[in-house]
Amino acid sequence: MGKINDVKFSLKKYSYSKPFHIVGSISSEATNIEVEISLDSEAKGYGEAAPSFRVNGERVEALFKLESFVKELIMGIDVKNYRKIFNITDKMFATPSLKAAVQYAVLDAFSEEIGVPVYQMLGGAKEKIETDKTVGIDTFNNRVEDAKSIHNEGFNVIKIKVGESLEEDIKVMEAISEVTKGSKYIVDANMGYTPKQAVEFAKRVYNMGIDISIFEQPVIASDIEGLKFVRFNSPFPVGADESARSKYDVFRLIKEEAVDYVNIKLMKSGISDALAIVEMVKAANLNLMIGCMSESSVGINQSVHFALGTGAFDFHDLDSHLMLKEEIFRGKFEQKIPEIFPKL
Repeated sequence: MGKINDVKFSLKKYSYSKPFHIVGSISSEATNIEVEISLDSEAKGYGEAAPSFRVNGERVEALFKLESFVKELIMGIDVKNYRKIFNITDKMFATPSLKAAVQYAVLDAFSEEIGVPVYQMLGGAKEKIETDKTVGIDTFNNRVEDAKSIHNEGFNVIKIKVGESLEEDIKVMEAISEVTKGSKYIVDANMGYTPKQAVEFAKRVYNMGIDISIFEQPVIASDIEGLKFVRFNSPFPVGADESARSKYDVFRLIKEEAVDYVNIKLMKSGISDALAIVEMVKAANLNLMIGCMSESSVGINQSVHFALGTGAFDFHDLDSHLMLKEEIFRGKFEQKIPEIFPKL
């Protein structure tokens, strides 16, 4: 019992409640792939791929055509031997979001079969986590109002997208700090600044008396020297996102002393690489946050259980499902703003 006897892909389209704007990208909808794995015991598991061409070079149309290929790869394998499946799917270098969906669907099916939640299978380190909520790039007034609304909703951590206009970004930070007293801030430039601009931003904001918990991906992904320059010249901890896609990327970042934080996204790495990254970063005495792409509640569920299970993260940026219009919430977790609990 517990052997995989079917794999099905389905396309799922979601609209954003409002267009989501980051450096170089405005999204009004998301098209994801839901992966359903069926076992001969009749248990089923679900995962979700939220492809990103900007980050991973993926196209949903190409990934969807891999259904029969993935089925051939893992058919007949017992999910209790999920490491065998991880080893096989680790070869899916070019399709990391699909790798994540398949790997999680396997764990979810195993979880359903044995009656143990995935977060407990992964260690059960935490019983709840707290997510931030994101302010996208918009007009000056809209950004400030969005931050104020997020603060008033009860979120203690606000993520702020910057990177398209240095001067306006600095003024926005000042205005946001005035209307969200007591909040913590993660500032994400999504590769929008040069190293010198990033340092200028950090120093000027610091001189205003504003604290930033993580200054995320201030420079382009390939500029590891630039990232290191910002880290050693910024008063705030510097994090890598687009620069940290795989365990090999993170190994290099650690070796180069380029970051204080690594942002794990399952859509970049899959479950298997994410587990390796957690251990590497811990061994290097650095810090972790977990993020998301454009996942629905099904996809965010993956990251919630990973974060609860490993207990590895200082900050959780798991809010994409709050930005998407979903007819039915399907995550195996409960959201009580801003905290997330496992559904038992």
